[in-house]
Amino acid sequence: MGRAVLVVVSGAAGVGKTSLARGVARRLGCPVVVRDEIKQGLVLADDGYRAEPGDAMTRHATEVFFDVLRVMLDAGCAVVAEAAFQDRVWNPRLTALSELADVRIIRCDAPQEVRRERVARRLEADGHRRAHADHSLTFQDGFQRVEMDVPTLDVDTSDGYRPGMDEIVAFARGFAGR
Repeated sequence: MGRAVLVVVSGAAGVGKTSLARGVARRLGCPVVVRDEIKQGLVLADDGYRAEPGDAMTRHATEVFFDVLRVMLDAGCAVVAEAAFQDRVWNPRLTALSELADVRIIRCDAPQEVRRERVARRLEADGHRRAHADHSLTFQDGFQRVEMDVPTLDVDTSDGYRPGMDEIVAFARGFAGR
């Protein structure tokens, strides 16, 4: 059996990471693990939870996220993982996972005004957003993209995907050696 495959979809809030990750996973035929959804599931049990940046629930969700990825990769399962993946916070954990899997990174980006509009729309449409500290988002350009010595693809998500989905999937699929 070959090494597991980990396709990381990263970027700042509102760039469209989750939509892209789901599309890539669907086309590859593998699961997607979304850090925000793990946190939302944890928050369901706590009606009084109020999200704050870096709070204990956020840290716990991140631990669970990496535990799930580690179990899947250790079993040899290809997986698409979606989270912000800011370099200073996530790089050590991704580096540790690279011992279990071949890692490929897709870094999403969109202009500040596009990201701000997307976050506003999802706040209106998604009641589960109470699990996140969206109220504290500043949309400044201080997002620190993940940097690792692995294959990396930058994707503009401002209006569709550039490069297109076929190229993005080929990048991810090529990682698996197919």
